[in-house]
Amino acid sequence: MVEVDTADLISLESAGYEIAFLSHAKAILTVDFPEALIELEQVLAGLTIPIEEIIGSGGGEAKGTQRLRRGLAAKKWVKTHFEITKTINSIPRESISHEVHHVRTFPDMRMIALEIEWNNKDPFFDRDLENFKRLHAEGAISVGVIITRGTSLQANMKNIVRRFVAERSIGRFEDLGAYGISPTRRQRAAVATRMSRTRNALSFAESWTDHFVNDKYGTATTHWQKLEDRVHRGVGNPCPLLLIGLPQTIITFNEGPAVMEEILDPPEKDL
Repeated sequence: MVEVDTADLISLESAGYEIAFLSHAKAILTVDFPEALIELEQVLAGLTIPIEEIIGSGGGEAKGTQRLRRGLAAKKWVKTHFEITKTINSIPRESISHEVHHVRTFPDMRMIALEIEWNNKDPFFDRDLENFKRLHAEGAISVGVIITRGTSLQANMKNIVRRFVAERSIGRFEDLGAYGISPTRRQRAAVATRMSRTRNALSFAESWTDHFVNDKYGTATTHWQKLEDRVHRGVGNPCPLLLIGLPQTIITFNEGPAVMEEILDPPEKDL
């Protein structure tokens, strides 16, 4: 297991967040960047994601991620483009560009870089960690931060979706339309196969839940274990890192119809 130190961000830890500091990140943050820890705690402490967003967020970035991005941007964690150019005898020989979605800049151009990986393919962790490593090696950033789905959220995703299905009495594909879901032919066939098998046939609710979670939030997507696997292998080392796992407690139920109106709005771009 990754060594976890929760002396800071204690209110988040008590709410179920996973907090891991690596490569002296805790010492750097608490001594040089205490404001950053306070800002992260303030933004994350108020984070909630209605169950409807887990179910209905289709194309584009999830609304919950957009809200988290706006909260960070309001505290000056902004998208930043880094360009590192090397020269020999004043002749440019190499130029490397890196874009980070959230960078907090402090006096003397000291910076912390942050990426949110709510539900991407897990190789995005390699990209983020390698970017942080290079930026740290060039003196561009002091610490890298990654926020992703935590262990409790990933492990309990099927139970969360089952609760939604039961409370909304979802019993057929047509019942999903109100939540912005239009299953593809492949998805319909996969659900039907589970329902029609001769042994251990499933109800529509169970079949759809299993397929939906495996398809959308499966083990090959970005979540705590996949991030942990990479830092164990040394990906991103020796850049100091703060890793934050979002818990299942951020999922809320019975938010009302206004939530669906927001979810079905076109996704915002370039946050």
